[in-house]
Amino acid sequence: MALRIIRSTDPITVSRLNLCIYAAPGLGKTSISFTADKPLLLDFDRGAHRAANRKDTVQVDRWEDVANITADDLADFNTVVVDTAGRALDVLTADIIRRNPKAGRGGALTLQGYGTLKAEFVAWLKHLNSLGKDVVLIAHMDEQRNGDEIIERLDVQGGSKGEIYKAADAMGRLSIRDGKRMLNFSPTDSQFGKNPGQLDPLEVPHPERAPEFLAGVIQKIKDKLNAMTEEQREAQAALEKWRTNLADVEDADGINGLLDAAKSSSRAAQILLHDRATALGLTFDKKAGEYIAQKAA
Repeated sequence: MALRIIRSTDPITVSRLNLCIYAAPGLGKTSISFTADKPLLLDFDRGAHRAANRKDTVQVDRWEDVANITADDLADFNTVVVDTAGRALDVLTADIIRRNPKAGRGGALTLQGYGTLKAEFVAWLKHLNSLGKDVVLIAHMDEQRNGDEIIERLDVQGGSKGEIYKAADAMGRLSIRDGKRMLNFSPTDSQFGKNPGQLDPLEVPHPERAPEFLAGVIQKIKDKLNAMTEEQREAQAALEKWRTNLADVEDADGINGLLDAAKSSSRAAQILLHDRATALGLTFDKKAGEYIAQKAA
């Protein structure tokens, strides 16, 4: 089978997204998740009943309840919400020890057991991704002190914490600021975040006033990523055109004839022009404002 190469001029369309939202307890993480596009909540925390805007939910007792989710199971949904990622890992831990008692000791995982936990959780997330759905990972916040500074982290066990960081295309922290609930995707010195959509901190409205709030946020992030892909495609196409045109230039007149166009183009185009001029033995005369042939020694 031939290698499927995506050329630099080909767009890579972002059609699904992994989003992680973390916060201290009681700030309405579950309620916000229900404002995603056609969500199905996998309720590992058994807290869905506290959400005033509750949507379709699966109350998870055992890992087998969600281990083999199929496309048919999710036919009516566009978003899968894992509430919470930390509790999901706890349920998976119990299942791993049930299947292989040697993977645990005293109810806790051995080093080998943690390796299994990480591998199986990542594989499960990839399976959800393969079904073409957006995935929202809800997580509690854990505070750690570094001297006088409080560092905020995801309250998730083992090496899978790092996998959640890597799997998340966007990561936002929910907090209270000046009496308002705010969702901030930008990282700080003490808080994790991923902000590919370059979103400003967002005030989170009550779900009844904005029942599709999170759906809109996810779409904005997708739109930004796809716009960036299109901009990159256009920029790459422009550079290819510059390379082609410059390859036909053989003297100072040809280079100088492209100077104004290069100045109004990208920095990369200016570098290409300068490199071609140098290859032709030309130097830039600042006084004349153009390239000239080097004088013979």
